[in-house]
Amino acid sequence: MSTLFNSFARINAVFIKELIQMRRDRLTFGMMLMIPILQLTLFGYAINTDPKNLPTAVHTAEHTPVVRTILTALKTSGYYDLVLETDDPGDSDRLFAAGEVSFLVSIPAGFTERLVRGDRPQLLIEADASDPAAASNAVSLAETIINQALRHDLTGALAHLAPTAGPVDVVVQRRYNPEGITQYNIVPGLLGVILTMTSVMITAIAMTREVERGTMENLLAMPAKPHEVMIGKIAPYLAIGGIQTVIVLLAAHYIFAVPFVGAVWLLLVGVSLFIIANLALGFTFSTIAKSQLQAMQLTFFFFLPSILLSGFMFPFRGMPDWAQVIGEILPLTHFLRIVRGVMLKNAEWMDINTELFAITLFTIAAGILAIARYQRTLD
Repeated sequence: MSTLFNSFARINAVFIKELIQMRRDRLTFGMMLMIPILQLTLFGYAINTDPKNLPTAVHTAEHTPVVRTILTALKTSGYYDLVLETDDPGDSDRLFAAGEVSFLVSIPAGFTERLVRGDRPQLLIEADASDPAAASNAVSLAETIINQALRHDLTGALAHLAPTAGPVDVVVQRRYNPEGITQYNIVPGLLGVILTMTSVMITAIAMTREVERGTMENLLAMPAKPHEVMIGKIAPYLAIGGIQTVIVLLAAHYIFAVPFVGAVWLLLVGVSLFIIANLALGFTFSTIAKSQLQAMQLTFFFFLPSILLSGFMFPFRGMPDWAQVIGEILPLTHFLRIVRGVMLKNAEWMDINTELFAITLFTIAAGILAIARYQRTLD
């Protein structure tokens, strides 16, 4: 009996010791509580595979009651948000490349006249299919929405124009990815995901490794200023990020046959800024973490919302407003728009300069915070 009692006493001692250790390691304890809450919140509220209120441009050569009925039906369906009207259907390339709209609805001149004659006039809907999941439901329901709306107008003498086939021939043109190939959307996005995961983690661990190995004192004793230490620490990993970029782009072209229609130099600018942003964030995490384990925990805590709220796995515009606000802060969100825009849409500088500016602001903020925290460690 005494042997059993002594065993329980030793177990209790180890148990109390572990509780004390857990209380001291507040960061790890906080992560254990926050990560499940974060997962529940993101998967429960933020993720939506059926996006609504997608921005839509309209080009119409006439403004008849029939046309107004069609546009009203599209808007009230909940899928199409008519944000602007354009005079030139050729603006679609610019609007799609800049990500301003997801659809362009074109109604030609004489549409109403041909409808009354029973000719089944064509109505063109151009869809940005670079993300097939975001446009699929809206595209598949377009003809049903329009024809059902027109049946309320086609009564009396016009009742014969509403047969089961529908009075309007809705033509859908899927831009950039007409076959809906998932790899065209996923593979370019993987470049951003890989760079985020590796760049943040490897930099965060590099500094905390100095502390664990006892070489931090030597680093602090050097005459180098905080910003010089940060630049010197992250510079070698720029080359690693470059190698990863080359590997992913070669695989995208030769294995997955993802098209590359834009300028290579423009993509390299975006990649360089994005790598620097993640390395700066990793350096910031290293000033918070006290061990490599904590550095990895902080990296995962940042990586989870990045992959879920950036538009990589789920349509960005399908998320609620609060989730989109958080997503706009994350550099991965803007990088995905850059890499997909350049590779698939032939986006130019003016189309992605807003995204480049957002990543630059994030880099500056992360750098300032990292230097400020590193300066406090010198005391």
